[in-house]
Amino acid sequence: MVRKDELLMKPPVTLTLDKPLAGNRVLRNTYLLLSMTLLFSALTAGIAMATNAPPFHWLITLGGYFGLLFLVTRLRDSAWGLAAVFALTGFLGYTLGPILNAYLSLPNGSQVVMTALGGTGAIFLALSGYAVVSRKDFSFMGSFLMVGILVAFLAGLGAMLFNIPTLSLAVSGMFILLMSGMILWQTSEIIHGGETNYIMATVSLYISIFNLFLSLLQILGVVSGDE
Repeated sequence: MVRKDELLMKPPVTLTLDKPLAGNRVLRNTYLLLSMTLLFSALTAGIAMATNAPPFHWLITLGGYFGLLFLVTRLRDSAWGLAAVFALTGFLGYTLGPILNAYLSLPNGSQVVMTALGGTGAIFLALSGYAVVSRKDFSFMGSFLMVGILVAFLAGLGAMLFNIPTLSLAVSGMFILLMSGMILWQTSEIIHGGETNYIMATVSLYISIFNLFLSLLQILGVVSGDE
């Protein structure tokens, strides 16, 4: 016979379900917000394209990006965090408009843009789906990805400042690999409870998709001979 004190010492079975349920809730909210920000970003890109908006200076682009990213981080636990997310993704979408116009003006530009868009969607769905279905823990990739992104970012600045096309192409290849890894890592973090804030998870996945698309666009443009 089991004694009463032994039953009291055993933790309720329902406690083991809290973490997976919380992860599923964060994942659901993240995907919902991500889809909304992607649509809003497409809208602002369309506005920039329709008005033939000139491209921003790279300093303005970086300043706006890091400034809005800082704002999102500060407001992530409040309702204003949602407004900051849409401000960030809307801004990045607007900066994408002039880039798309430049590609679409090339002979094979529309095919390059559509291929990059389809490739980005396929990569995201495949990697994110794999992380969700397999439930594997990719947390070990975190430190490597952070260092790799920093190196690629600095190399990209160097390629732009010193006008080195070969280095720029290599950086695009690095970003494709790094952003693919970020999608796996971030999705895994959500599932396993490493990321509990869906606003920050959304921003991480959005930036991964954004950079993945730009990198594919550049590489495909070179391969097709449009650059």
